Amino acid sequence: MADLFGTSIAQGGPGRRPHRPLRIGEWVADPEVNALRRGARIVRIEPKAMDVLMLLAERVGCVVSREELFAAVWPHVVVGDEALTQAINKLRKALGDDSRSPSYIDTVSKRGYRLIASVERSDDGPVRGSAQEADAARKSAERTHDAAPRAGPAGRERRWSPAVLAGLALAAVFAGFALVHALPRVPAAQSIEAEDGRATGWVGVAVSPFESLGSDRDQAYFARGISDDLIIGLSRLSGLRVIRESGEASDAVRARYRISGSVQRDSGTLRVSVHLVDAPTGEELWSRRFERPVGDLFAVQDEMAGRLVELLPAKLSEVERERLAKRYTQSLEAYDDFLRGQALFLMRSPAQNDEARAFYRKAIELDPKFARAYAGVAMTYAMDYRLGEAPDRSPALDRATEFAESARSIDPDLPEVYWALGFVETQNRRYAEAIESLEKAINLDPSFADAYALLGGILTYEGQPEKSIAPLRTAMRLNPGGGYLYLLLLGRAYLFVGDADLALINLRAAAMRNPADVETRVYLAAALAASGDHQAAKWEGVEIRALAPGFSLPHWLDTYPMTSAPQRQRLSALLADTGL
Repeated sequence: MADLFGTSIAQGGPGRRPHRPLRIGEWVADPEVNALRRGARIVRIEPKAMDVLMLLAERVGCVVSREELFAAVWPHVVVGDEALTQAINKLRKALGDDSRSPSYIDTVSKRGYRLIASVERSDDGPVRGSAQEADAARKSAERTHDAAPRAGPAGRERRWSPAVLAGLALAAVFAGFALVHALPRVPAAQSIEAEDGRATGWVGVAVSPFESLGSDRDQAYFARGISDDLIIGLSRLSGLRVIRESGEASDAVRARYRISGSVQRDSGTLRVSVHLVDAPTGEELWSRRFERPVGDLFAVQDEMAGRLVELLPAKLSEVERERLAKRYTQSLEAYDDFLRGQALFLMRSPAQNDEARAFYRKAIELDPKFARAYAGVAMTYAMDYRLGEAPDRSPALDRATEFAESARSIDPDLPEVYWALGFVETQNRRYAEAIESLEKAINLDPSFADAYALLGGILTYEGQPEKSIAPLRTAMRLNPGGGYLYLLLLGRAYLFVGDADLALINLRAAAMRNPADVETRVYLAAALAASGDHQAAKWEGVEIRALAPGFSLPHWLDTYPMTSAPQRQRLSALLADTGL
């Protein structure tokens, strides 16, 4: 395709895309002005979407993997999968394409995308149009393609019902913060790489959330809890870095091994399947199906973890062996209540926060030495203050500190306890103490993605957003399915370092995963204003008012743990015209 394109985007990134217009099917695509033309109609598209289209056009008829697209269009930048998905959706909308019966862009399951329309050099000349036309088209396209619902000044579009919002928020839970042998040896391990590409000496093991099977589909929290506990146990082993996967992001993760499984709890019977796969070859190295009474859950977890430890290339010290064998609780009922509390807490709404605390307290009643349940209660009190449910800061955060310290006194070797302490100390704006707690959590569990994420969040709070990006990238590498919170934190950091484009990519993805989160929409409105789209920023303000009718930006900032005065002033200035 050299005669058609001249310079390859795949070789040099988006800065080297071709400058000549191309005829793609019925459209002429002009990368210089980021526009498509068919007859008299001109459609403006975002630069990143054009970059994607140009790479697909360069490889017309061939499957281009998601990894290739990320490397070419977002080089040296960590963004969520939604960035590419949104670019593809916007291209389909602009081209008038249908994903179910495509004429332009074909999705090849688990591989990537393929351009199936004809591509040739266009002799029609460049795509142009007045500045007014371009601006109107761009704003119209953004309003049409934005995944979140919008309200215009002259009327409202479809409003999301509380039930729909709750359902979407619950879906985000299972992708959000996670607080959570006598067989042949596996092939020789290969090390995962650090940010700079150097071998770390650690072996990457990716674990997917276990699938919930059976008729009782609301048991997803139970299956997720089992895989979370497996991750926590394996994370304590020397030489391993455990990566949390979501099914959608698995192909992008560098890992030597992959673990997946399924769980079914039905009529007193527990069925658990687990698979260990050699990631580069896809060869299944080991699999096992357990079918036991539900009361044998802990025995099944111990046997499953023990078998995997024997198979994986990890040297187990005596201390690590003791930690692996150590159960958080011996009460299955307490464990179930704790998992229910975890799912509710991550929804970050007042009602669900109260329900989560009730489940954590039930777990403590059943097992007064359940440290993780005490940590859960601590976080609900800290979240009471954060959500504006506690009129006075001190009592709520004092209770949070009390329960977090109780958790630490029960089990001082539990990484999740130090994460909870870091979370509470962050709300108290005691950043030095919070960072110290998070460093302890990371020392106990070097694969603790949430600890890296909160560390990155704190660095932004205290006015060092440029330093927060590295730990946030580490968090996203360890937990690619980390949900809207990781995307929110990364988008917030990019906003304060002055990169509105990357801020919008991440914040739009966060809003798509959890459209009910007010903090995400506050920063999305600010990023839209920073990009110059003040009308869309005002519409975000309307959405925030709909989600939180009594929202007041000054009051919100009073309870927000960001101490950097320049950043607070910057945020207030960006939102000045939104009516918040």
